[in-house]
Amino acid sequence: MVLTGWEDRIGEATVLNRALQQMREGKPALGASARLGSLLAAEALARAGFDLVLVDAQHGAWDEARAMVAFRGIYTAGATPMVRVPGNDFATIGRYLDAGALGIVVPMVNSAADARAAALAARYPPRGGRSWGPFGAEFYGPEYAQRIDEQVFLAVQIETAEAVQHAVEILSVQGVDGCWIGPNDLARSMGVNTNTAEGATALEQAIAHVLTACRQMGKIPGIAAGGAARQRLAQGFLFVVAGRDDEYLLQKAQQVAKELRLTCSPAGESR
Repeated sequence: MVLTGWEDRIGEATVLNRALQQMREGKPALGASARLGSLLAAEALARAGFDLVLVDAQHGAWDEARAMVAFRGIYTAGATPMVRVPGNDFATIGRYLDAGALGIVVPMVNSAADARAAALAARYPPRGGRSWGPFGAEFYGPEYAQRIDEQVFLAVQIETAEAVQHAVEILSVQGVDGCWIGPNDLARSMGVNTNTAEGATALEQAIAHVLTACRQMGKIPGIAAGGAARQRLAQGFLFVVAGRDDEYLLQKAQQVAKELRLTCSPAGESR
């Protein structure tokens, strides 16, 4: 059933996944990660102007039912709803797609076999093995089944030294649209200390290797950028997640608290 008033947005000629369209055109899609499990916070990120909001079901306070509602709120607010699933599991990937996700990020993909498993789960036959039953995605309209295989974005996380070594093979898998580098886990896997010049250089070399592999295989390069978003955009990354709802909340709260403290005397009395 199509939600009332959405006919123009989700008609036959309309692109569902506008973030993916941008990336396919070589334009970066800017994203934020929703970790708090708050429906309103996820929607607020979409209204803030990000192209996509990534519901973090791996490291966030989400369950499938709340994620389904979040996907709708994100989409109606003007952004593309994506999800980082808890793991590379066929049933889990299918359920989050059924709930309305237009993008899937799969963690800890270390080999071409891992990538093939993710690709199988993400699309319907004959391109994949996804089972029919989009219980939460029907609001996209009656054309959903015919269009979703072209509209869904599948990114595999490259976040281990092993995955970097096999980046070309991973990204060569049909059905994988791109990658999402996890710098924190990658640095831990490599055993480097990024607070040192040597460690930071080693990590950047690994990231550059994956970026080159994406270009070589014609896939979309992505990264969890955080405060380095401008740098990553300049490098040519297209799937760039710039921060999280909990980070933005804490940063703004700390800023306000600090500013207010400056108006008080050391004894806490107002000047």
